[in-house]
Amino acid sequence: MNKTVKYVSHTCWGIVLMVFILMVGGSCSNEKTENTRQLTPEEQRLEAIERMDSTFLWVQSHAEGMQGWIADSLARWNERTDSLSAEAWLLVEDSTGLIISAKNADQRMYMASITKMMTCLLALENGNLDDSIKITPDVYTTSDARVKVGDGYTVGNMIREMMMLSDNNAAYALAKYVGGDTLTFYRMMNEKAAYLGMNGTHFANPNGLPNDSNYSTAYDLLRLSRYCMRNPAFAEIVCTASADIPLLDGRHLPCQNTNALLGRYEGCIGIKTGFTRQAGNCLASAATRDGFTLYLILLKSKSYASRFSDSATLLDYGFQVIETFQKN
Repeated sequence: MNKTVKYVSHTCWGIVLMVFILMVGGSCSNEKTENTRQLTPEEQRLEAIERMDSTFLWVQSHAEGMQGWIADSLARWNERTDSLSAEAWLLVEDSTGLIISAKNADQRMYMASITKMMTCLLALENGNLDDSIKITPDVYTTSDARVKVGDGYTVGNMIREMMMLSDNNAAYALAKYVGGDTLTFYRMMNEKAAYLGMNGTHFANPNGLPNDSNYSTAYDLLRLSRYCMRNPAFAEIVCTASADIPLLDGRHLPCQNTNALLGRYEGCIGIKTGFTRQAGNCLASAATRDGFTLYLILLKSKSYASRFSDSATLLDYGFQVIETFQKN
């Protein structure tokens, strides 16, 4: 755009904002066509993750041409987002697909244990949750796991333990159970990624431990998280803050979810933490307030604490944007 954009009339801005208000108000979702109503549940799920709109990003980029409350509000929030330590993020309102904030969202980056969202999804889709599964020496690859060699769980409970505690060995056990062997499971992961249109993603292990061939983008991971959260079993697992998970021998494993936003950030419903030195501190988040759900992928934040504070800041911004435009 040329410099004349700075002098665009208030009437034009009013039109842009009215369009935005209608979108955030959900009017678009109410205008379903006959064909949409006939879509299968899976087609509706895929249609939902395709819904992405960058209107508000355009408004943000031209905020200098505005005056009044919108300019002041955007300026304040731009100062806060500029101070965040994360190297990449993407924040989207789910019902409209409206992109509220983005930074390096298409940049390929390491994703650490956010990888486990795909492992969980495939285990839920392909496994029998009542089957028994044991930790064998060949899947015991890291010493920091809470599961131990010889421990037995139902598949459903091992999925819960993996996601809540971010257990790397549980991820390998589930990969072997689902795929028969880990290489077959990696192929399944990449086939699912292609199916979901995750064109900047490649999976090379089930847990996100350092591997140059295991990478994704904030944009792709947001597609994955929106798809996964439409699986009720997945959504139930990732919103659980704590649980005692039974083993087959009658013992119980106390689990506290690694996602510190659960129970602390109003409306938080998940999703998954991640950390390696290579990937930094990562977080996939979702939060719901007043009928609106925000999804956020945050990659390579500076510290354990900053991945949560950065995410809370961005989610606050998203809900403030929705509230502000609803009122004006």
